[in-house]
Amino acid sequence: MDSQSSEKQMKKLEQRKSEQKTVKKIVLIATAAIVALILIIGISGYFYVKGALKPVDKDSKTSVKVEVPIGSSVDSIAATLEDKGIIKNAKIFKYYTKFNNGAGFQAGTYDLSPAMTIDEVIKSLKTGKVYRTPEFTLTIPEGLTIDQIAERVAKQTKFSKDEFMDLVTSKAFIKKMKAQFPETVTKDIDNKDIRYKLEGYLYPSTYSFYEKSPSLETIATDMVKQTNTVVEQYQATLKQQKMSVHEFLTFASLLEREATASTDRETIASVFYNRIDKDMPLQTDPTVLYALGKHKNRVLYSDLKVKNPYNTYTNKGLPPGPIANAGIESLKAAIDPAQTEYLYFVADKDGNNHFAKTYAEHQKNVAKYIK
Repeated sequence: MDSQSSEKQMKKLEQRKSEQKTVKKIVLIATAAIVALILIIGISGYFYVKGALKPVDKDSKTSVKVEVPIGSSVDSIAATLEDKGIIKNAKIFKYYTKFNNGAGFQAGTYDLSPAMTIDEVIKSLKTGKVYRTPEFTLTIPEGLTIDQIAERVAKQTKFSKDEFMDLVTSKAFIKKMKAQFPETVTKDIDNKDIRYKLEGYLYPSTYSFYEKSPSLETIATDMVKQTNTVVEQYQATLKQQKMSVHEFLTFASLLEREATASTDRETIASVFYNRIDKDMPLQTDPTVLYALGKHKNRVLYSDLKVKNPYNTYTNKGLPPGPIANAGIESLKAAIDPAQTEYLYFVADKDGNNHFAKTYAEHQKNVAKYIK
């Protein structure tokens, strides 16, 4: 082999090596580009899906009625939820639901919110109830007066007792409640002898709010709204018994303040009804305390003579309005009392009530249980 041929072969080898390097570079660059593209797509997809699982508007305070007909598929439910603005993406909702075994939705009408997470929406549709995680809750126990509710609101919110009282006693707010709940908040609260028009209309319950700092008007309105919701179920019976909502709430408030055990409420209610039927004054101590405007461990004989429309020792019938905000047990007892002939009762030191049909029997109970 001559030197010229050898030189040609060397050049071919070098050329092949150069081509191989170029091919390797191209393959590396292409692979890197594909990997980068996959990562970009994966990351973008991850954030897209993550974003689609978040609430449409976490600050929304609105609710939307969503109808789920019997036999609806996950696809149709997902499409409806997207159309109503409850979820961001129907396909992602469908796959997320199937992946998390979220089938078995119940038919019905739901008040859902754009502020709900997908998990909250799924839980609501599976149980037939609306589930959301509240930002703030406020518990109002049974039997509190409007003053005491104001104190509790002041302790748990940024608002003062005076601010709450100013709102719930304002003409504008009361007018608004009348317009919003005309079947419950009626002209009966306009009686000039009533101390606080909305006393007895702020329902005792645990209230959940989906904002950290709900407005004072939102808090108070929800309480009146709940009273309206509870009273609605008794409207037919009240009309049948020719009893107004105001009388109903007033009567129930007496039971709430007088009863020491839930089992006694129906019997105490029967005593009050029996006394009213016989044109006897109710003579219940809690009304005297309300008339005095202060709490006392024991009502004195001199207290019973206080001149005040709420004093049921000096005035026959029900007081002008509720003396507290009654719970469901007292409301039930007011509308469905026990059937007895009792006209008197007295509570012993342990809070147990002892009933009597005659004044003589009552005096024996007083002598026996009050020491």
